[in-house]
Amino acid sequence: MADALPAAPPPEQMVLRGMPTRLFSCTPSRLAAFDCPRRYRFSYLERPPPQRGLPWAHNTVGAVVHLALSLWWRQDRSQRTPAAGGRLVERNWTSNGFRDEAQSAQWREIARQWVEQYLAEQADPDTEPVGVERTVAATSGRLAMSGRVDRIDDRGAELVVVDYKTGRQELTGDDARGSQALALYVLATRRTLRRDCRRVELHHLPSGRVAAFEHSDDSLARHLARAEATAEDIVAATDTLAAGAHPDDVFPPVPRPSCSWCDFRAHCPEGQAASVRVDPWAGLAQVDVS
Repeated sequence: MADALPAAPPPEQMVLRGMPTRLFSCTPSRLAAFDCPRRYRFSYLERPPPQRGLPWAHNTVGAVVHLALSLWWRQDRSQRTPAAGGRLVERNWTSNGFRDEAQSAQWREIARQWVEQYLAEQADPDTEPVGVERTVAATSGRLAMSGRVDRIDDRGAELVVVDYKTGRQELTGDDARGSQALALYVLATRRTLRRDCRRVELHHLPSGRVAAFEHSDDSLARHLARAEATAEDIVAATDTLAAGAHPDDVFPPVPRPSCSWCDFRAHCPEGQAASVRVDPWAGLAQVDVS
């Protein structure tokens, strides 16, 4: 297909000597997409973008669970029961990505049970979160970052960033510590809500376990520095592309077995060669249905 090149910025937008650097607007997911520069280009630069593959069933499960929990917290206190959470799963269910209606119905029931058990064991309906699906934002010397946090709790002395997870793999404190997205959410929560925030929690619905980490200023600074370095690489590649470079020279693919799960695999010969084609419902095998 033809390579679409973004237009060069007009002169008034170019950085002049002595002028402050233009901030790079991003979300954590946008930064993460640059782990494969070609995937980043397909997602954010090409217009129109290449057609994505079929929807993934495991993404449907995650999306419905997140929506049900979000709606649950927005109900009146009298309606916040575990059974109500289960009904929200059923009411908002879709069959996108599933092999057939029988498989969809099976996973609707699994998701309903996850939500009901989580709300019965991990949620206090009398405690109002500071934010639910709350958009937070902050700037640094290089970034204008924003994102939407699943939940922000008020634990008295500080705020806590809560992120729901629905994959099979049980999570540890190392997962919470290593998440750049959660670290950036902490910084953005601090800036937006003007409260101290250090703790991040991954709430794993299949197991009911919580993986947590308490950030220090140093750990947050390390995450921010890596994010800014990624932004610098993205800007440099985008500017080089605008100057006439070939897209594959500045946004090359990074082929690996995980390309099986890339939405743009059909448009990437290198990714196809490095991975196997999987069905849209194959990700469900990563979730324990026992």
